[in-house]
Amino acid sequence: MREGGSTKDWTLRFQGLSRLAPDVKSTLLAESRLATVPEGTVIFGPGKAPENLLLLLEGTVRVQQTSESGREVFLYRVQAGESCVLTTACLLAYEDYSAEGIAETEISAVLVPRVTFDDLIARSPEFRRFVFTAYSRRISDLFHVIEEVAFRRVDVRLAQKLLQLAGSDGTLQATHQTLAVELGSVREVISRQLQEFQRRGWVELGRGVVRIVAPAGLRRLAEERA
Repeated sequence: MREGGSTKDWTLRFQGLSRLAPDVKSTLLAESRLATVPEGTVIFGPGKAPENLLLLLEGTVRVQQTSESGREVFLYRVQAGESCVLTTACLLAYEDYSAEGIAETEISAVLVPRVTFDDLIARSPEFRRFVFTAYSRRISDLFHVIEEVAFRRVDVRLAQKLLQLAGSDGTLQATHQTLAVELGSVREVISRQLQEFQRRGWVELGRGVVRIVAPAGLRRLAEERA
């Protein structure tokens, strides 16, 4: 992780922070630092205590949880302009992480030290509003993930995920295991569904590659509710 000082007002990248009182913004800019993290870096993991609030400027961070049996479940992604809700929750509760965050791309982020986070939460209504608004929004997203995993058919969710992740040429680089993690399923189930999609002529399967050749069929399935 490469760290450095800030030369710009990065608060403008985050909805809510631009409205901070001048003294609060000054504290935030002075005490935070910028960091660049290479792709594939494990940023945090279970059992580790958060030291900073993570505010993402560029790139994406994938947050996932691994069960005792080794099954991985995708929780959410942190995109540019967002904060990490798990880090926020752990900072507020003084608890260790229960999941891991991985840099899916090279990322650029702002690190707000815990002492600064605690200070601004205590004295700035605008900063509190920023933190809790982002927190509540992500919690709603997590409930949606739970609903999807618990109640929606795997084939429907897989069709939606393929359409979502495919590039403009209809190709996505993803293993069956990666897709299983994304959908909270297991590799064997996803492999069977992909083979069925291939039998129907909707996709072509390669090593670590899925090519969508008949998107209309996937879209019809993706639009089903049950």
